[in-house]
Amino acid sequence: MLKILGISGSLRAGSHNRRLLEVAATELPAEVSFEIYNGLGDIPPYLEEEEGDPTPESVTALRDAVHAADAVLLATPEYNGSIPGQLKNALDWASRPFPDNSLRNKPVAVIGASTGLFGAVWAQAELRKVLTTIGATVVDAELPVGQAHDAFGDDNRLADPDLHKALADIVKQLVEAAKAA
Repeated sequence: MLKILGISGSLRAGSHNRRLLEVAATELPAEVSFEIYNGLGDIPPYLEEEEGDPTPESVTALRDAVHAADAVLLATPEYNGSIPGQLKNALDWASRPFPDNSLRNKPVAVIGASTGLFGAVWAQAELRKVLTTIGATVVDAELPVGQAHDAFGDDNRLADPDLHKALADIVKQLVEAAKAA
């Protein structure tokens, strides 16, 4: 059974990006399991001096979760036109040791939601750049969900059918990339 790990870049309870991951999970085939990683807020600031023994437990947990997954789906908000700091920090930890890190050659897709009009487009672009530099196999697609406070229907779908179809297409591409890896 394929396993996809979802990571929300938002630490906020009730995050639109966590909800976006939950909606994405409904589009997965039955033979694919999905888990949302909940330890982002526990990861300490990246310090090169702490890369060796002992590695912080929260960092080991992140790396283990990524290693155990066949693919990763990242949902990011946009803070000041870029990636949230805690998400970038977690990726810095996950990128070590380079080049044999937990994201190396791992299929990854990036989606995002924000309360603004543009749906975290800049953050998604920045995140894809970071992931490519780390060595992940990045799905070349984006899903900008703007005005996220109004974007979700009561049926666990995105209210805009075109956005929901785009989300389903990205999930399908990620599953296909995981099967091919």
